[in-house]
Amino acid sequence: MAGAQTGDEKSSTAQDAASPAVANEGMDLIEPVRTNSARPACFKTTLQEVLFVLTATMAIAMTSFLAGSVTVASSFIGRSLDMTTAQITWISSASSLSAGAFLLFFGRVADLFGRKMMFVGSLFLFAVFCLAAGFVHDAITLDILNGVLGLFSASAVPPAVGLLGVIYEKPSKRKNAAFACFSAGNPLGFVFGTIFGGIATTLFGWRASFWLLAIIFLVFTIIAVFSVPKDFTAKEPFNWDTWKRFDLVGTVLTVAGIGMFSAALSLGDTAPQGWTTPYVLALLIVGLLLIIGFICWECWCKWPLMPMGIWKDRDFTLVLSILSLGFVAFTPASFFVSLYFQDVWHMSAIMVAVHLLPMAINGIIVNIFAGWALHRISNKLLMYIGSGAYAIAMLLFALNTIHDSYWAFCFPAFLLLVVGADLEFNVANMYVMSSMPPSQQSTAGGIFQTVTKLCMTIGLGINTAVFNSVQQKPSLSNYWDRMTQPYAAVFWFAFAATTLSVMLVPFLTIGTQGGREKSVSTEASKDLRSEKFQPGKIGDRQPEAAVAHQPPSKELT
Repeated sequence: MAGAQTGDEKSSTAQDAASPAVANEGMDLIEPVRTNSARPACFKTTLQEVLFVLTATMAIAMTSFLAGSVTVASSFIGRSLDMTTAQITWISSASSLSAGAFLLFFGRVADLFGRKMMFVGSLFLFAVFCLAAGFVHDAITLDILNGVLGLFSASAVPPAVGLLGVIYEKPSKRKNAAFACFSAGNPLGFVFGTIFGGIATTLFGWRASFWLLAIIFLVFTIIAVFSVPKDFTAKEPFNWDTWKRFDLVGTVLTVAGIGMFSAALSLGDTAPQGWTTPYVLALLIVGLLLIIGFICWECWCKWPLMPMGIWKDRDFTLVLSILSLGFVAFTPASFFVSLYFQDVWHMSAIMVAVHLLPMAINGIIVNIFAGWALHRISNKLLMYIGSGAYAIAMLLFALNTIHDSYWAFCFPAFLLLVVGADLEFNVANMYVMSSMPPSQQSTAGGIFQTVTKLCMTIGLGINTAVFNSVQQKPSLSNYWDRMTQPYAAVFWFAFAATTLSVMLVPFLTIGTQGGREKSVSTEASKDLRSEKFQPGKIGDRQPEAAVAHQPPSKELT
């Protein structure tokens, strides 16, 4: 060690915001760097830190955990409650719809009024309503409760992301490890939800899958009370003056727009006249117009819910586009593979869980690798690997038939699927969180999660339409048996989406993230960051321009 490091440098709550990684010409693909890995001062012990990161990970895993549990139990729930196809679809769609619609709103609320109480309260209420869902005896009530569960997921994720972003503000190996664990929650939540839900459903019935979720999140609520550090960021007073400057118009537009648009996608294939049903068309058109109206309003609004200037960063837009195309494929693929195992290969719920286990194991390995690699290996290369793994996985799923062995196509596809999901999610999550100042970390998480949730809903809607169309009129070649054809069509669409994501990667210019802080390479980039956030906005304690021009902090050499 060539020099001593001050206490301020060890703290992850410094005032300057970490800048996104910017690639330089001649940059090595693998860059050995030394980073500040001191434990943040807000944690008394490493155990407290580990428990906090695990609890934050469970927050982002809420929706996918619920979706995985419901997916594997859906046929049992349908038979037990005598549900129609539309009602079964809404079990999983309702939570995703409500979560996607309210993420931006709760992100801004967390940034303004505090994160810890909102985070802990959301975990507790999620557990309570999971418990209630296990006692339901009619389809409509179950669908409504799943929508409410999505609402609590939306209120838990932004404060969790915001706490992580503020606590691990400076680039470091510790930050990479924390965010790698956090990023694992979304893809692995579905897998573990399927596994736990399958075991509970097989042994005790579908109601036990909801009760198991309640127990799990009640335990993490208790852990959160003791492990989540005090919210040390500045808060706005809860008064009328603050609410006057809150973007209420943007909130209404985004909640109504995303809600209607997502509802239309979920209802399209189960409505009486399909996509031509009047109320489906009305929801689709009005929802789309409201989303467009939201974008226009945010460009004009003085205190926007979503700062539109951030989209001027080309890498920000590209990273989210690549990730979104991956999630258009990932969630539907996971859903339809589970359905294929049950309906075509006639597996029990517990056997579906066993066959999905390789995804969970490999997902843990990939996230450990991501925590090691983000500050050492060019993130552009990681995005190449992730998008390529996605595409190959979808191709393998598409080539599978009823007569093929699980080990021939599905097993390698599962391994590659989590490589794609976890690498892309880690890179994108780190970049998005580094693109916004500490006072807007929950808003950053809200933007990130809203985009991914919306793309998952769009992907599920499109894939369901493809599935139903081919199921009614099988038109693929004789290579596929009749039962497999609709599933193969879904995977071919997913392959097309992931192939498009591969084509976008060459335009990225990001390097490593989480190593030593990199200065902005060009004056144009400096100007761009200074324009992202305007001074005087609620929760912004200093203009972004001032942050961008602060000298880089000292580091260990």
